[in-house]
Amino acid sequence: MKFHDATQRQALDAGSESVRAATEGTIAMLSYAPDTAETNLPLVRDRLTGEFRDSFSALVNDVVIPGAREKQIVSTATVPAAASVSADYGHAVVLVYVNQTTVIANDPPVDTASSAKVALERIDGRWLISDFAPI
Repeated sequence: MKFHDATQRQALDAGSESVRAATEGTIAMLSYAPDTAETNLPLVRDRLTGEFRDSFSALVNDVVIPGAREKQIVSTATVPAAASVSADYGHAVVLVYVNQTTVIANDPPVDTASSAKVALERIDGRWLISDFAPI
Protein backbone atom coordinates (compact mmCIF):
# COMPACT_ATOMS: atom_id res chain seq x y z
CA MET A 1 0.00 0.00 0.00
CA LYS A 2 2.86 2.37 0.82
CA PHE A 3 4.42 1.77 -2.65
CA HIS A 4 1.07 2.45 -4.35
CA ASP A 5 0.64 5.66 -2.36
CA ALA A 6 4.15 6.85 -3.26
CA THR A 7 3.58 6.04 -6.93
CA GLN A 8 0.31 7.97 -6.94
CA ARG A 9 1.96 10.98 -5.28
CA GLN A 10 4.77 10.93 -7.86
CA ALA A 11 2.21 10.88 -10.67
CA LEU A 12 0.30 13.81 -9.16
CA ASP A 13 3.50 15.79 -8.67
CA ALA A 14 4.61 14.93 -12.22
CA GLY A 15 1.27 16.13 -13.56
CA SER A 16 1.37 19.53 -11.87
CA GLU A 17 5.10 20.08 -12.53
CA SER A 18 4.80 19.11 -16.20
CA VAL A 19 1.77 21.39 -16.70
CA ARG A 20 3.76 24.30 -15.31
CA ALA A 21 6.78 23.48 -17.52
CA ALA A 22 4.59 23.08 -20.63
CA THR A 23 2.82 26.38 -19.93
CA GLU A 24 6.00 28.37 -19.34
CA GLY A 25 7.78 26.70 -22.27
CA THR A 26 4.93 27.36 -24.68
CA ILE A 27 4.83 31.04 -23.75
CA ALA A 28 8.62 31.31 -24.15
CA MET A 29 8.59 29.58 -27.56
CA LEU A 30 5.80 31.69 -29.02
CA SER A 31 6.54 35.15 -27.60
CA TYR A 32 9.12 37.41 -29.21
CA ALA A 33 9.79 40.90 -30.53
CA PRO A 34 12.19 42.17 -33.20
CA ASP A 35 14.60 43.72 -30.70
CA THR A 36 14.68 40.73 -28.30
CA ALA A 37 14.18 37.67 -30.54
CA GLU A 38 17.88 37.15 -31.18
CA THR A 39 18.63 37.21 -27.45
CA ASN A 40 15.56 35.52 -25.93
CA LEU A 41 14.58 32.77 -28.36
CA PRO A 42 17.93 30.92 -28.23
CA LEU A 43 17.51 30.75 -24.44
CA VAL A 44 14.36 28.68 -24.98
CA ARG A 45 16.67 25.79 -25.99
CA ASP A 46 17.28 25.22 -22.26
CA ARG A 47 13.60 24.22 -21.92
CA LEU A 48 13.77 21.69 -24.78
CA THR A 49 15.33 18.28 -25.45
CA GLY A 50 16.08 15.79 -28.19
CA GLU A 51 15.28 16.24 -31.85
CA PHE A 52 12.65 18.86 -31.02
CA ARG A 53 15.36 21.06 -29.51
CA ASP A 54 17.37 20.83 -32.75
CA SER A 55 14.42 21.48 -35.06
CA PHE A 56 13.18 24.40 -32.93
CA SER A 57 16.66 25.94 -32.96
CA ALA A 58 16.89 25.64 -36.74
CA LEU A 59 13.44 27.20 -37.20
CA VAL A 60 14.27 30.08 -34.86
CA ASN A 61 17.64 30.80 -36.47
CA ASP A 62 16.55 30.37 -40.09
CA VAL A 63 13.01 31.78 -40.07
CA VAL A 64 11.73 33.39 -36.88
CA ILE A 65 14.59 35.73 -35.94
CA PRO A 66 15.18 37.01 -39.50
CA GLY A 67 11.41 37.39 -40.04
CA ALA A 68 10.91 39.22 -36.75
CA ARG A 69 13.66 41.71 -37.61
CA GLU A 70 12.74 42.15 -41.29
CA LYS A 71 8.97 42.43 -40.88
CA GLN A 72 8.98 43.90 -37.35
CA ILE A 73 6.90 41.05 -35.93
CA VAL A 74 5.83 41.07 -32.30
CA SER A 75 4.22 37.90 -30.98
CA THR A 76 2.73 37.56 -27.51
CA ALA A 77 1.42 34.21 -26.31
CA THR A 78 -0.58 33.31 -23.23
CA VAL A 79 -1.82 29.95 -22.01
CA PRO A 80 -5.23 30.47 -20.40
CA ALA A 81 -5.63 26.75 -19.70
CA ALA A 82 -3.51 23.61 -19.61
CA ALA A 83 -4.21 20.08 -18.44
CA SER A 84 -2.23 16.94 -17.86
CA VAL A 85 -3.17 14.15 -20.26
CA SER A 86 -0.76 11.64 -18.75
CA ALA A 87 2.20 11.79 -16.41
CA ASP A 88 4.56 9.47 -14.63
CA TYR A 89 7.98 9.97 -13.12
CA GLY A 90 9.84 10.44 -16.42
CA HIS A 91 7.35 11.31 -19.16
CA ALA A 92 4.31 13.56 -19.45
CA VAL A 93 1.85 14.81 -22.04
CA VAL A 94 0.07 18.13 -21.52
CA LEU A 95 -2.67 19.79 -23.54
CA VAL A 96 -2.22 23.57 -23.73
CA TYR A 97 -4.68 26.14 -25.02
CA VAL A 98 -2.85 29.10 -26.52
CA ASN A 99 -3.96 32.65 -27.23
CA GLN A 100 -1.47 34.44 -29.45
CA THR A 101 -1.48 38.05 -30.58
CA THR A 102 0.74 38.91 -33.54
CA VAL A 103 1.51 42.38 -34.82
CA ILE A 104 3.40 42.88 -38.07
CA ALA A 105 4.92 46.38 -38.33
CA ASN A 106 2.03 48.87 -38.09
CA ASP A 107 -0.74 46.44 -39.07
CA PRO A 108 -3.59 45.80 -36.64
CA PRO A 109 -3.06 42.93 -34.18
CA VAL A 110 -4.18 39.45 -35.20
CA ASP A 111 -5.47 37.22 -32.40
CA THR A 112 -5.29 33.45 -32.79
CA ALA A 113 -6.57 30.74 -30.46
CA SER A 114 -5.14 27.26 -30.81
CA SER A 115 -4.20 24.19 -28.84
CA ALA A 116 -1.20 21.88 -28.78
CA LYS A 117 -0.14 18.58 -27.34
CA VAL A 118 3.16 19.03 -25.50
CA ALA A 119 5.31 16.00 -24.68
CA LEU A 120 7.86 16.37 -21.91
CA GLU A 121 10.72 14.29 -20.55
CA ARG A 122 12.12 14.58 -17.05
CA ILE A 123 15.88 14.97 -17.34
CA ASP A 124 18.08 15.68 -14.32
CA GLY A 125 15.01 16.69 -12.32
CA ARG A 126 13.72 19.17 -14.91
CA TRP A 127 10.76 18.81 -17.26
CA LEU A 128 11.93 19.52 -20.82
CA ILE A 129 9.72 19.74 -23.91
CA SER A 130 10.45 16.90 -26.35
CA ASP A 131 7.61 17.58 -28.78
CA PHE A 132 5.08 20.31 -29.54
CA ALA A 133 2.25 19.30 -31.85
CA PRO A 134 -0.54 21.75 -32.74
CA ILE A 135 -3.94 20.05 -32.78
